[in-house]
Amino acid sequence: MESFAVPSSILLLGLLLLTFFSAYFASSETAMMKLNPYKLRHLKDQGHGGAKRADKLLQRQDQLLGVILICNNLVNNCAALIAGVVCVRYFGDVGYGIAAVGLTIFFLIFAEIAPKTVAAERPEMIAYPSSWLLKPLLDVLRPLVLLVNWCSIGFVRPLLKSSDLSSQSLSIEELRTVLDSDVDNTVPNKDMLLALTYLQTNTVEDIMIPRDEIIGIDLTNPPDEIRTQILASRHTRHPIYRESLDNPIGLLHVRNAIKVLLDDDFTGEDLVDPAQAPYFVPDSTPLTSMLSQFRSDLNRMVFVVDEYGEVTGIVTLEDLVEEVVGEFPNSDSKRDKEAIKEEEDGGYVVAGSSQLRDINSHLNWSLPTERSKTLNGLILEHLTRIPDANVGLKINNYMIETLQISDAGIKTLKAWKLESPEQDDEENSDDD
Repeated sequence: MESFAVPSSILLLGLLLLTFFSAYFASSETAMMKLNPYKLRHLKDQGHGGAKRADKLLQRQDQLLGVILICNNLVNNCAALIAGVVCVRYFGDVGYGIAAVGLTIFFLIFAEIAPKTVAAERPEMIAYPSSWLLKPLLDVLRPLVLLVNWCSIGFVRPLLKSSDLSSQSLSIEELRTVLDSDVDNTVPNKDMLLALTYLQTNTVEDIMIPRDEIIGIDLTNPPDEIRTQILASRHTRHPIYRESLDNPIGLLHVRNAIKVLLDDDFTGEDLVDPAQAPYFVPDSTPLTSMLSQFRSDLNRMVFVVDEYGEVTGIVTLEDLVEEVVGEFPNSDSKRDKEAIKEEEDGGYVVAGSSQLRDINSHLNWSLPTERSKTLNGLILEHLTRIPDANVGLKINNYMIETLQISDAGIKTLKAWKLESPEQDDEENSDDD
């Protein structure tokens, strides 16, 4: 060992240099693996040089990891050798143990944890400049990299076969998770993008106008009543039927009905010819399929039927568009908001027939909508019966109290959101 004439100061300087290279390779590995594939692809299409080089390196991740690990292990082993020499000079044979422990702690902090933490937080800042050195290193060491990969591929080949590691695509659920996790709203039009992810899973039943809210025209009514109803209507399209919505005749546009209404001798049956033939869709139709049908047909309003063929509601093109871009301000939406009356104590008086989706939208609540569509349905789902007297119950973080009950269901309720679990505990103690 005495014949090793290199001064200790030079060896320590070399050890610091090797520490820098080890930190470089460790951070490069983390940065390359942490690159956002979609941002990388975008920058590559924009002509970013670093993104182009990084993308080319990532096309063969086995070779990229091979050259990084070969260089990193070579640097670490050289550093261990130098540390051992220096420590033996100063501490004798016990220096090997000191070198092993000391170098492990030193490299763990300055060559592993610190550089990898920085690389994980700012992968683009590390990966793109690193590609300048990694590419020529891979070209020079490619034979050695291929040999090492060939020796190790036999161990990992079964794992590679069992999973599609080359796929960079996201499922709808994964994309929804990405958008939901954007708490800072850095994604432009996040709400619209999030709504698009639900078009495949939501059905027309989720957005339809329920049967009891349909404003249709009964052709068996007196002509004067039909004329008054059409002229006073706020809508441009109406379903027409005979006696019951279970006997739909078609969809009538007010514009096509004007000439008929001007005839003093007109009857309800005169409105059949200018009306469009009815179009029916099952209530389980996905919204993506409904959108395709709206695009391919002239229909802008369709009847929704259940498994027994009975009409349960209608869906319009406007309903579907509002599902993505949000509600358009109009007289109907204003009335819906006014139907939810805020009380002085912070609660809201709501009709039992109100749609849960509308309540959640107006109040920014999150009442469960998986099974029930209306507030009345949600209460009956939890109670499993129509209550004989007014009751109160807690659903998730919401307190709901019935105000008016009829034989057919709950007509009016009062609901409010609990701000914290402590508030719930206080209310329960007050009741006691």
